[in-house]
Amino acid sequence: MLEKIKAIEAAANDEMGSAADAKALDDLKIKYLGRKGLVTELLGQISSLSAEEKPRLGKELNALKVRIDGAFGARQAELARSPVLPKDHADLTLPGFRPPSGSRHPLTKTIDEILSAFLGMGFKVVEGPEIETEFYNFEALNIALDHPSRDAFDTFYIKNKYLLRSHTSPMQVRFMETEKPPFKIVVPGRVYRPDAVDASHSFMFHQVEGLVVGEDVTFADLKGTLGMFVKSYFGAAAKIRFRPHHFPFTEPSAEVDVSCFICGGKGCSVCGRKGWLEILGCGMVHPNVFKAVKYPSGKYTGFAFGMGADRIAMLKYGINDMRLFFENDMRFLEQFK
Repeated sequence: MLEKIKAIEAAANDEMGSAADAKALDDLKIKYLGRKGLVTELLGQISSLSAEEKPRLGKELNALKVRIDGAFGARQAELARSPVLPKDHADLTLPGFRPPSGSRHPLTKTIDEILSAFLGMGFKVVEGPEIETEFYNFEALNIALDHPSRDAFDTFYIKNKYLLRSHTSPMQVRFMETEKPPFKIVVPGRVYRPDAVDASHSFMFHQVEGLVVGEDVTFADLKGTLGMFVKSYFGAAAKIRFRPHHFPFTEPSAEVDVSCFICGGKGCSVCGRKGWLEILGCGMVHPNVFKAVKYPSGKYTGFAFGMGADRIAMLKYGINDMRLFFENDMRFLEQFK
């Protein structure tokens, strides 16, 4: 029996050492260690041995299994490091394979294009924290305690007055606390609201905030700036209109529509047959916001605006379901190379 054990081990080492590929190696493992393998066959013969031989030979056979399994693992690692390819399967004259190239996510492209339009007008890009306090997210922005947006149904509260920011506007206050006018900034970033996820809503989405502050900044400056942005981003033929609205941190406030770039303002399914698409909100900075950052009363004026990058991307690329942005489906993402 000992001679058989030595012969099987020598044969196993020799065959595994010369195995050309993983399949051949797997076949050899089955040959020696499988349910009907050579080592298993020897184990079945132990019952016919004497009581004195059984323990000794049983120990030898178990050690043999361990050694053969170790040789298998070592050869497997060696093949993985230096695969041996059959000569008839390797044509060295063929060109190499080009790996698939990636591309920017459509939301990233949209945000970069929006920022580029404002950078061309002298704006500076700044970013702020996604975990905010009630002071920066609400109080300093003139949002009253009983405002619906402060309800737990509209804001992700954490604890100790910390929350996930529900808009990028807190960065207006943070920037003004440390900087003196004049300045022009844009603030891109993720924001969070506990909305039910559907084709047009998500609990996380993207905004681009803008803020301009200086002496004698007027609503006419706001209209001129946004008009330049619309023509830069949507094309020279795009038209813009302002509609009165209300935001706690601006006064007066407005919502901005752009003529539908799909139908040219004639009316289609994208614009709801109205010829206009709502793209952002804006207004003159409320005096209470300047008061919160301790700017001298009446010395400065400014305007702010904010837009949803996800909505603008949906409009520009004709996407009817926001969830597609976050599903990582390569068939969808590859369309934006």
